[in-house]
Amino acid sequence: MSERILVVEDDDALRYALSRELEAAGYDVEQARDYRNALDVLETGGKRVAVLVVDLLLPGLNGFALARMARMRDRDIKIIHLTGADDIPMHEANGPILQSRCQQRFC
Repeated sequence: MSERILVVEDDDALRYALSRELEAAGYDVEQARDYRNALDVLETGGKRVAVLVVDLLLPGLNGFALARMARMRDRDIKIIHLTGADDIPMHEANGPILQSRCQQRFC
């Protein structure tokens, strides 16, 4: 039985690509476009979400706040933050931050 991962990302293409890669690696992946959808997944019965992969810049609620809410529901959930932003309040992180760096020729 593989671990269940919840990917929360408002960019549809990025969420889809990341979810496909995780599924190809053998994980059971759920997707959410915003924090409301994510909370619905976290609260539904069935298999426990072991890892939350969350974008820091979500509409309505930032990823740090969503991660804290997930931890209140399950203190053992693992958190991975995603961002393309440069000015991140690192002290708020409750897990590693994967930060994309824009290379000059691609910006």
